[in-house]
This record gives sequence, structure tokens and C-alpha cells, in this order.
Amino acid sequence: MIADGAYLTDADWHGIYDRLAPVGASEPILLEDNVWIGDGAVVCKGVTVGENSIIGTGSVVTSDIPPNSIAAGNPAKVVRELDPAQGYVTRAQLFEDPKALNKTMNDFDKDYLKSNSTLGWLRSLLFPKKSD
Repeated sequence: MIADGAYLTDADWHGIYDRLAPVGASEPILLEDNVWIGDGAVVCKGVTVGENSIIGTGSVVTSDIPPNSIAAGNPAKVVRELDPAQGYVTRAQLFEDPKALNKTMNDFDKDYLKSNSTLGWLRSLLFPKKSD
């Protein structure tokens, strides 16, 4: 998963002193299975993010991140190791059974919106509260 505003770059794009100098050698980025790149994170050229790892919001990843890790900061460093024995649920698994996913989402909506009513909606229009 790659969140909003994340940036992955496989090249330097220009020289330090001469901004018109040709681009240096590019290096591939490898995101292994079940990786999550957080909002606004930057992943630099030549980096591998290991399986099941999470990159924190706004992090700058300049070196490899091992599997089953949470990394954050600038430059990103491992801040927590994850226990692979606990298992992982991936987004791909959510879509394996569309009917079950639909039921789960409907149940969530019903529970989350159970306090909504037509009268409550009208009250929020006529006499709004800060909590509306």
C-alpha cells in the first residue's frame, strides 16, 4: 500500500552544483510483499523495504529496511520489530470474498451510524451542536 503523497524516486535527477548536469545512475527500489508506505514518505533510490514492513508518515528512507519492521524518521530507522508469528491480513485477502467484504462493510456502517436518525439530522440542521 502506498499512501497519499508518498514519493518513490530511483534517481538523483540532477547534480549538486550544476542543476543541468545529466542524471546520475538510477537504482531500482524494491518493495517486498505486504509493505505499507505512509503518507508523505520518501523512498530513495536503491532501497529495499522488506516484507511486511511499514514506513511511517513523512519518513525519508535512504537505506534498506529489514522485513517485519516499522521504520520512521529522517533518515528512517527501525523503531519497532513486528512478530511474523502473529500473522498478517493483507488488502488482497479482503477482496478474495467480495460478498463477505460487502457484509463486513455494511455491518461496520450500521454500527458506526446506528445513532443517526432523520430527527437527529433535522436537529443538526436547525440547532447544530459543536459535536455535529
